[in-house]
Amino acid sequence: MLKKINLFLIIFISLFIVDQYIKQIFVDGFVKHWECVSLTLAYNKGVAFSMFAFLADNLKYIQLSIFLFGIVYILKNKNIFFDYYIPLSLLFAGGLSNIYDRFHYEGVVDYVYWHCWFDFAIFNLADVLIDIAVVFILVINYYKNK
Repeated sequence: MLKKINLFLIIFISLFIVDQYIKQIFVDGFVKHWECVSLTLAYNKGVAFSMFAFLADNLKYIQLSIFLFGIVYILKNKNIFFDYYIPLSLLFAGGLSNIYDRFHYEGVVDYVYWHCWFDFAIFNLADVLIDIAVVFILVINYYKNK
């Protein structure tokens, strides 16, 4: 039990720090362009594809409330934590890192922009961690219920 908690914390803290470090590189001015991908700074005031940007400053408090609700839910349902502690560490690291951006930069720091054949949303490592966590949870749940 303690081993899972420690591994969760190590992954969570490490990924949060790495994500914030990478974002700081772009905030400091790093830019790189290739044929299909650009690494360039953008502040997302909304959520995915800039949806809900009209919520402006309230969005960070809404997301923080959802994050805190998730922590309370996990604390009350410890079996869920122990079944999904690895993907939860990814999910919480990515989620908290993006929430931190909203408080620190007033928008999420995004920097990977795909622009070949079609324009895709600009995103960051935290977004990828959240996506991987969701897929990981679905895979675990699939094999658990099989």
